[in-house]
Amino acid sequence: MNELFATLSDGTPVHRWALERAGVRVRVLSYGGIVQSAEVPDRDGRAVNVVLGFADLDGYLTHTGPYFGALVGRYANRIAGGLFTLDGRTYPLAPNNPPNSLHGGEKGFDKRVWDVRPVEHGVRLSRVAASGEEGFPGRLEVSATYTLTESGALRIVYEAVTDAPTVVNLTNHSYFNLGGSGSAGGHELRIAASRFTPVDADLIPTGVLAEVAGTRFDFRETRKTGAGYDHNFVLDKGVTPAPVEVAELYDPASGRVLSVATTEPGLQLYTADHLGEPFAPGDGIALETQHFPDSPNRPQFPSTVLRPGEVFRSETVYGFSVR
Repeated sequence: MNELFATLSDGTPVHRWALERAGVRVRVLSYGGIVQSAEVPDRDGRAVNVVLGFADLDGYLTHTGPYFGALVGRYANRIAGGLFTLDGRTYPLAPNNPPNSLHGGEKGFDKRVWDVRPVEHGVRLSRVAASGEEGFPGRLEVSATYTLTESGALRIVYEAVTDAPTVVNLTNHSYFNLGGSGSAGGHELRIAASRFTPVDADLIPTGVLAEVAGTRFDFRETRKTGAGYDHNFVLDKGVTPAPVEVAELYDPASGRVLSVATTEPGLQLYTADHLGEPFAPGDGIALETQHFPDSPNRPQFPSTVLRPGEVFRSETVYGFSVR
């Protein structure tokens, strides 16, 4: 179902699409590719929205920093100093997270209106990012297809092609609260990662792939999340051609379970410690499937370079169940 959701100040319409299958209802906006809501039943069959968001577009236009539910690109996460070098040429980017570039710059994919068309059980969002948009080289044709599977899982498939060498790293930035409200700090989390990427004071990876054993980053066995995380986990499976389950989030109170499967090599755990009104710190948990932060400046990390003739493809599946 498609409806006019709002109109931007320049007259551009923003539409909302509702996807429904297997008792799950997801609403997606053409603005920013935002997952506005995901209504999921608990162990007693009562459905509530389990992602943080707003009832109107003004909420998203006012609260841009947390990237609520957004499709993030051209490069998700941070690039150190707002600079990277590719094939001997250095590209300056907007230092919108001083001194770094974050989530695509001042006007990344999260602040663009996407073309949307229906597909079976979902929608396909697409746009063309011009060469030089936010400083990135290459004309990028990019799409993100959101569908609900037979079991009610939200499947997101990202694809892109370029006419010049560039870097690409795409993710969805939904904050999950499986209880529907209040703090998510009591949720229990498991991540299939034996290593993580330690960061400096500016949240840039040091380049070390550190063992999680004996640290607060060890989520190999399910435990409460707590607070204080904005870190990339090095998934044991690495890059895979098909999605592999890498994480599970559980809310004991409601019984809701979120599983995360992905083709990506990394997972950014962010416990939302800096959220402000109308939310509070810790009200949601972001599980961003991705390549590693600052990969363009770290040749030892899995590459995020996309060249002409290649097809970027990434897939993540968010499954919902109860226990």
